[in-house]
Amino acid sequence: MRHRALLLINRQARQGQKRLPEAIRCLKQLDFDLIEEYTEQPQHLYEVIKRHQHEVSLVIVGGGDGTLNAVVDALVETQLPVGIIPLGTANDLARTLGIPNSLPEACQIIASGEIRRIDLGCVNGKHFFNVASLGLSVKITQRLTKKAKRRWGILAYAITALQVIWESRPFSAEISINGTSIPVKTVQIAVGNGRYYGGGMAVVHDATIDDQRLDLYSVEIKHWWQIIPLLPAMRKGRHIFSPSVRTINGQEIEIHTRKPRPINTDGEITTYTPAQFHVIPNALAVLVPSNK
Repeated sequence: MRHRALLLINRQARQGQKRLPEAIRCLKQLDFDLIEEYTEQPQHLYEVIKRHQHEVSLVIVGGGDGTLNAVVDALVETQLPVGIIPLGTANDLARTLGIPNSLPEACQIIASGEIRRIDLGCVNGKHFFNVASLGLSVKITQRLTKKAKRRWGILAYAITALQVIWESRPFSAEISINGTSIPVKTVQIAVGNGRYYGGGMAVVHDATIDDQRLDLYSVEIKHWWQIIPLLPAMRKGRHIFSPSVRTINGQEIEIHTRKPRPINTDGEITTYTPAQFHVIPNALAVLVPSNK
């Protein structure tokens, strides 16, 4: 059966331009009839999806987490299922869903995988797949350049993080959940919907993208060097067992700060505190490996 699909490729993604011909060839060999749209500015893809929504049965996104974040609102509105070709630097959503970086394998999953409904997080009206955070991660996002990501790949996150950590200073915040307010002094607050973010770090070791909950952690240290022992554990989400890390989970969470602080959603700064978070269960249909 021939599938008519909208193929969106971010040329600015780490492998977007280089692997574009291979992606098109692979999908056509799998009998896809493609409407092809390419961009260097992913924010324009919202209008592209809306324009073609009645012509296709599927959206295929070639890019990284930033590209997916740019199209998530349009996917929610149109309820078109999405296939993912990981062409970015971190590809954390693909990692969460078990989609490999191999382009032929990713295309095969889009052709013959199974549909899985996943949750979305939402903060101040902005949807996110993986994590929304404030503090250290925002400073990393602000400093991490496209040039560094192209040159160093996933290592760019670690290099930039180390540069930022030693400059970090705690800030005050108030976390509210289930009618209880918790004052904290923290360097990082992350609210996760999926499991992975920041190039393969895990929010919580047992988080899934369809568990209908948000997982929050707050790193409450006094000195920058105290985060260093936590870094290896953050790869597997086991930092939550440290006495300097507070954890909370729920369906609705609020965060207030003394002054507005930027919030990073899936690697892009999109909103500011005060922040209202909630989970949207079964929000989107995604093609995943059949054994996931």
